[in-house]
Amino acid sequence: MGQILVNIIRKKTGICVLLLCMLFCVEMSFAQSTISGGNPSQPNTIANAPQRDTNASKTNNAKWKDEEANISYEKLNSARVCYPDSSLHTFQRTAFTQPWYSDLGNLGSPVYNLMFTPEDRLGPTLGYHVFDVYRFNVDSLPFYNTTRPYSVFNYLLGSKLEQTAGIMHTQSIQPNWNFAVEYHKTNSPGFYQTERNNHDNAYFSTNYKSLNRHYVLYAGMVYNNEQHDENGGIVIPAQLDSAAFQDRRTVDAAYENSNYSLSRSTVSNVQRDFTLLLQHSYTWGREDTTYNADSTQYSYRLIPRFSITHKMEVSTEKHTYKDLAPDSLRYTTLFAQSFVNNGTGYYSATTDSVFAQQKWFWIDNKLLLNGFIGKEGHALKFSAGIGNRYDQFTSQPVSNQILDSLPKAVYSLGRDQSSIISNYLEGELKKEALHPGEWEYGVNGKFFFTGQDAGNFLLNVLIGKEFKNSSFVAGFREQLNSAPYNYTNYENQFTKLFFTFNNESVSQLYATLAISKIHLSGGVRSYVIGNYIYINDSEKPAQYTIPFTLNQVWIRKVFRVGDFYLDNELVYQQTAENAPVNVPALMGRHQLSYEQAMFKHRLKISAGIDVRYNTAYHPAGYDALLNRFFYQNTTYVGNTPVASVFVNFRIKRFRAFVMGDQLQQLFTRNTILFTGTPVTNFLTSTEKYFGGTGGNYIPVYAAPDALIRFGFTWALVN
Repeated sequence: MGQILVNIIRKKTGICVLLLCMLFCVEMSFAQSTISGGNPSQPNTIANAPQRDTNASKTNNAKWKDEEANISYEKLNSARVCYPDSSLHTFQRTAFTQPWYSDLGNLGSPVYNLMFTPEDRLGPTLGYHVFDVYRFNVDSLPFYNTTRPYSVFNYLLGSKLEQTAGIMHTQSIQPNWNFAVEYHKTNSPGFYQTERNNHDNAYFSTNYKSLNRHYVLYAGMVYNNEQHDENGGIVIPAQLDSAAFQDRRTVDAAYENSNYSLSRSTVSNVQRDFTLLLQHSYTWGREDTTYNADSTQYSYRLIPRFSITHKMEVSTEKHTYKDLAPDSLRYTTLFAQSFVNNGTGYYSATTDSVFAQQKWFWIDNKLLLNGFIGKEGHALKFSAGIGNRYDQFTSQPVSNQILDSLPKAVYSLGRDQSSIISNYLEGELKKEALHPGEWEYGVNGKFFFTGQDAGNFLLNVLIGKEFKNSSFVAGFREQLNSAPYNYTNYENQFTKLFFTFNNESVSQLYATLAISKIHLSGGVRSYVIGNYIYINDSEKPAQYTIPFTLNQVWIRKVFRVGDFYLDNELVYQQTAENAPVNVPALMGRHQLSYEQAMFKHRLKISAGIDVRYNTAYHPAGYDALLNRFFYQNTTYVGNTPVASVFVNFRIKRFRAFVMGDQLQQLFTRNTILFTGTPVTNFLTSTEKYFGGTGGNYIPVYAAPDALIRFGFTWALVN
């Protein structure tokens, strides 16, 4: 079966050479997990994993170890143990659009959260966030603890050559030293013209704890590369309902250019980042040594009392925009420039193309002193420390004025660079609920006292409790932050635009409750936002100076009748009438499924229908020139519910699904997701053939046609 799988994948995608080399570094036997994420419910022990043949005539098994494979992981700065998710109930759902995200209609395209969430902007930032759901974050890496080498392979294949492949491998070099590596590849040409996405995402993590528990090290490395071809949206939405445009490749797109390519766009956005993390600490406390019954083995225990922690992060991030065949009308909101070949497929570098690149390099070092009160596993931890960071921002190419040998003022292409040195204070008081019946509470804060962002701060307060079958958490968050670099600077060889903004304040009050016994969870959240920074309907950075409130309520309830499950999720959002925020008032998702174990529990299935919808509203606009979503209140849409049918199944530790997605497109083909930037004097394909003067349009981004998706997750244990 393994060889058959290899042959299939080798035909489907050229990236699998690397994946297969990693895949077959361990023996093929099943284990139960997903690539990433976790569910802190029960340990993932694999006591019933397929056993090796014990026939001595075939092989020598004298040195084999008969032990369970225990797989768990933890996150940075948390003692909470998590376990890989092995559920089947919602296995078919695309992780990149969970729970309320929406892309531009193609896997891997920019994503917008329909449940309003402010951007994380504390301290100097570059400010590009539309690809965040695809990226690995160095502060959210899993640090594994395994008793055996463990690998997980994942593959998704959809219509129109949509593919996602990934592999994760982790093993312990020593019982107290583990490493993990994971790689994802996403490639999706899409249903419409020139909207290809091609992403590479990878991370490496390792953690080490000395045998006497005094020294602990966490280290990680993250690489993300997202490439998105821009088509500018569907120019004439009426074509989506026309029988003449059954082939979505024939629908007119704003940036189509047959002189350049039929598959690639002349306009593209690429975001790339690379980050290194090192965090290590040394702890002083009372040691204790525990022996087993016959005194042949022992283990160390450490009751911590005081520790010192050093954390260093080094990162570089680059965002690149290219337009190889620019049209002067496309840039009227940003600059005025006449291009020689104006929109054709031919260009001259630096004179008849638009290229803009912004880079961000930063180093962050901090030193924390930590104290502990209480017993091991129940301790209250308090920390205080100081940090220093260096940030450097670069824009290129830009037109700089210089003096020649005469001297005479001339203009030359160069770069604009600025550096910031900041210092901040950081503190925390935390007690985690690691056992049922315990309270958890915490306060943490960060305050910049020097540098360009002096006065910016973040304050978090929370309290909660874990019961046997329920839990609740309530908290408060206050944040004051400056505008990101890409909001204040737009530069290329044709223009320099600078914007200044007051600091933005975000206050958040929230509470959540989960009762597992009756399958009920829910919560409330209230935002108060002042000096809101956003992209306005003129597609320029702007600030809404009037404070506004946004309230959210959500609930999830699962009903069960025999082997039938009805999973219901609802979200309600109440916004200020004139606030520049594009979110629907009501969203819902409902899944009706039949779930059953068959053949003496060797096969488990979950089959049903999944429906997602939202009320009519003004959707956000997407600006390809800025690679950001912007506020618009001209186009109003009432989307048809998005429906899918699925069959999920699991055979021991192999999980797979087959799904018919976007089934609403069989009945209505005009599901609008977002709008685009207006285009002027656009010649449709008909006008190009028969002649015409062109027209002015507001493009839209639409859902893909009905499609079939197949995917599986296969875990391997040595």
